[in-house]
Amino acid sequence: MSTTVTRPTVWRHQPLRNLCYTILFLLTVLFVGLAWLYAIARSPLPQLDGAAKARGISADVHVLRDGLGVPTIEAATNDDLFFAQGYITAQDRLWQMDMLRRSAAGELSEIVGPDTLEMDREERILGLRVAAEAAVKTLSARDHEYFEAYARGVNAFLESHRDRLSLEFRLMPVNSLRGALRLLIQRPSEYQPRPWSVTDSFLILARMVQDLNHYSYARALEHERILAKLGLELTVDLYVNSSWRDRPPTDLKRSMAEEPTARSDSADEGGEGEAASEPNRLAPAIRSAETGLFRSGSNNWVISGEHTVTGKPLLSNDMHLDHQMPNLWFEAHLKSVTLDVAGVTLPGVPFIIVGHNQRIGWGLTSVGPTVEDDYIEEFNDHGQYKTPTGWRDPERRQEVIHIKGKPDVTLEVLATRHGPIISDLIPGETRKIALRWTLHDGIGLPFFDADSAANWDEFRKALSSFWVPAVNVVYADVDGHIGYQATGRIPIRAAGDGSLPVSGADDAHEWKGYIPFDEMPRVYDPATGILASANGRITPDKFKYSISTEWEAPWRTDRIYRVLESGKKFSPADMLALQMDVSSMLDHLCADKFVYAVDHTTSASARAKRAADILRGWDGRMSADSAAPTIETKSREELMRLLLEPKLGPAPEEAAKGMLSWKSYRWSMSTVWLETVLTKQPARWLPLGYPDYESLLTAAVETALKQPDVPVEVGEFKWGKNYVVDIEHPVLGQLPLIGRWTAPGRRPLSGSELTVKAVGSDYGPSERLTWNFANFDESTLNIVTGESGIFLSPYYLDQWQAWYGGSTFPFPFSTQAVQHAKKHEMKLVPE
Repeated sequence: MSTTVTRPTVWRHQPLRNLCYTILFLLTVLFVGLAWLYAIARSPLPQLDGAAKARGISADVHVLRDGLGVPTIEAATNDDLFFAQGYITAQDRLWQMDMLRRSAAGELSEIVGPDTLEMDREERILGLRVAAEAAVKTLSARDHEYFEAYARGVNAFLESHRDRLSLEFRLMPVNSLRGALRLLIQRPSEYQPRPWSVTDSFLILARMVQDLNHYSYARALEHERILAKLGLELTVDLYVNSSWRDRPPTDLKRSMAEEPTARSDSADEGGEGEAASEPNRLAPAIRSAETGLFRSGSNNWVISGEHTVTGKPLLSNDMHLDHQMPNLWFEAHLKSVTLDVAGVTLPGVPFIIVGHNQRIGWGLTSVGPTVEDDYIEEFNDHGQYKTPTGWRDPERRQEVIHIKGKPDVTLEVLATRHGPIISDLIPGETRKIALRWTLHDGIGLPFFDADSAANWDEFRKALSSFWVPAVNVVYADVDGHIGYQATGRIPIRAAGDGSLPVSGADDAHEWKGYIPFDEMPRVYDPATGILASANGRITPDKFKYSISTEWEAPWRTDRIYRVLESGKKFSPADMLALQMDVSSMLDHLCADKFVYAVDHTTSASARAKRAADILRGWDGRMSADSAAPTIETKSREELMRLLLEPKLGPAPEEAAKGMLSWKSYRWSMSTVWLETVLTKQPARWLPLGYPDYESLLTAAVETALKQPDVPVEVGEFKWGKNYVVDIEHPVLGQLPLIGRWTAPGRRPLSGSELTVKAVGSDYGPSERLTWNFANFDESTLNIVTGESGIFLSPYYLDQWQAWYGGSTFPFPFSTQAVQHAKKHEMKLVPE
């Protein structure tokens, strides 16, 4: 008889059970690990409620935060107020502050490694630390006290939180998951920031000056090379510096009726009616000043009560700057017995930079002045340079750059009577070029006095010490007055205007002083009730001084005035709509020219005709879901190449740095030159091989449509697929899995560099505000991403959708409104 043996069930299921145990174990480890990482990530979150002890204040300071994390800081004394401002700002932005000061000082390589060496070399040669240290010595006793209080506040936070600094301090640099975990495990962080100082605050101010006013030296060198290549006539065409569309705020004569005809199909060999001018990822994320040449920028305007629904002024401002993560500005409301002011602050610097108090408000844009000159110095064999009184030894400054993981680099910086020798920063330059720059003559500090001003006269007195950067300021007050004032130290030269390099061996082009503040452009209560600036020309015709050899093109300014002069009564919502305006007059004009050309060219292809049909019905709006902006912009870029390449040469991809090519022509008013060419059609600019401009414009369209990224159906060539904003966190963005959630990333854009909503992949409005002088509690303000720079904070990215989508937030100011908006309440108490 056979016997059947049955294996016990327990053995049959054991492998499956072991697998389950293994999975459960791994999930437990993963859960515990994630919980541990989450705890580490949350540890830097700032305290928002309750009491916090702080060594360095004399009495309690109250801090209320609203639903966006915006603090209202109230103290009994200004010393305690600015101490608390430093402390509260450091809670959310210490890593950003540390990077800003290191970037300006040329000290990034010490913590990043050799990837930032060239950036550090540039800052050391330019001498931003030298300028900052000199500026500190010029501070009044009062302002020095306030800066010291701010620094003490930053340091009080730093010293009490060294064991829980933000993730970025642990993660620099991150090269792998293993590296990230190793750096996260370290307690405390391997990198510890040094204490804050007054000089650090001025380093950040100096870097802001560099971002806004350090570009004309490069323009002058490009201008010189192009002049040598093309001669005077063509160069004067290219370097145009005015337009019939300009709207200087002090020139109220122009009206719509005075506009010339927009289209002219006849060739004009005479004058064009234009006034010509005289002849790892952290490294790329922190932009080098060498590549930070002036770009399309900010808007501000103010309208009197005559033009508003409330009968009181409205003032709007959106300062267009490079994106960074976290965003640049930090919102705050500062209150003491003598001060009550709110707006945006610059992390690392006390005071409100742009804002309003109980009586007045203001907004800023960059003037875009020519405040740098290139002096060609003559050196002899003994290392001396020539002056009108004989040969002189240059000053020599030794700079030691520390590099993480590498030997130090020692740099010797030479300086003449004009400034540092910058030839090493200019590709292909063999001459000794000294840079004269207003930054090295002092920074000036108007902010506390501006924050405290009660009327136009007090405000102007404060602005008289606003030396750099030069800015356009619009003003309004609760009494209904409006005004405009240009600020800054603008050199008066013995000869020339800074548009070309000059000899440093004589005194023929020396600076003789600065334009007196009372002679800078200004206007108060204009009859029109409208004032605006958008980096365009601010000087009326025949102004006695040269302020800028390169104004921004007038498209944004002109569009702003056209809207504000429409006769409508405006509300704050209308102001936001204008800030979000994406209509481009230049692109609309060019589209019309391309359509006309294709229609009148018998050899135009079917694709070119299809493109012309799309452009024919276009209204000039640079909308993300439209194909017309892409077709027109690509065609315009090709037109520029076809016009310039025969004159200046091709631009091969592997071209050596400094090689002259058609891309060497970079000029803020290049679109004004192009408008002149399209409307006047001068024979001197028509390239050989084209019988007329219609053939040339059609060829530009045809060439643009042959690019590999153009879809078969040109109607699918959407602007938003080609024009995007891309904001990444330079450190946290490198983290595996979660990096994509640490910043907005890449998104399609409406608008362009020529629209009121001036945007690009790495720049755009750094804030949008409207001050309502009928009721400050109905004012609005939003920044790009959020108040906090601490990942996992609810205020880290909470403003992004408003910025991207075109909405905004109320900005409470009165005691009642602040209390109503309160979400958190904290108290700093003396230790």
